Amino acid sequence: MSYFEVLVEGGSDVPTLREIMTRKFNLEENTHFRIHPHRGRGKLPANLLAQPNPKHQALLEQLPAKLRGFGRYLADDACVLVVLDADDTPSDELLAELRAMLEQLPTRPRRVLFRLAIEETESWFIADENAILAAFPKAKVQKLRGIEPDAVVGAWEALADALKVNKNAVTGAEKHAWAAAIAPHLDFDNPRSPSLQELLEGVRTEIELNAA
Repeated sequence: MSYFEVLVEGGSDVPTLREIMTRKFNLEENTHFRIHPHRGRGKLPANLLAQPNPKHQALLEQLPAKLRGFGRYLADDACVLVVLDADDTPSDELLAELRAMLEQLPTRPRRVLFRLAIEETESWFIADENAILAAFPKAKVQKLRGIEPDAVVGAWEALADALKVNKNAVTGAEKHAWAAAIAPHLDFDNPRSPSLQELLEGVRTEIELNAA
């Protein structure tokens, strides 16, 4: 059976990744996967082999050290899944930076899967009108209909507008609540978001490698 260590930027990403792993792939949390939230994306350290500053808890700042640590004890058939918001960084550029970092680590897991949310995980929500309405029946989803899937438009702000929430007052706890409400209704069979589709296909491939 597959095992995943899942690294995400923050707590608001956890409900969606949990839903993917459990509902889509029938995996059990703490048996087949664990999710590790961080405090934002951050940036890769200049020295990839240095011990990270414990005060810096962003994902990219911690990533090289965590990958080195996983490489020392994870089984060869385990996978580290790293899910990042692309924000306004070109996806090819960000993925190339991540892969180059991985190649420079003297100790690393055998299987590492990098996947991006383009622009951010809220992009997956605003591409799925039915999921939003199932969670928030009074949402003004017509405000989202002109947005192309994965367009860089300020996805969480667009979602806030659709939910009639003051963007200036949105907290991390509120974003987590949105994710917890919407994620159970996301269409994982025919997602409109290309980056969500790529994530699902990547996880499926990793699982199939173990089943072969």
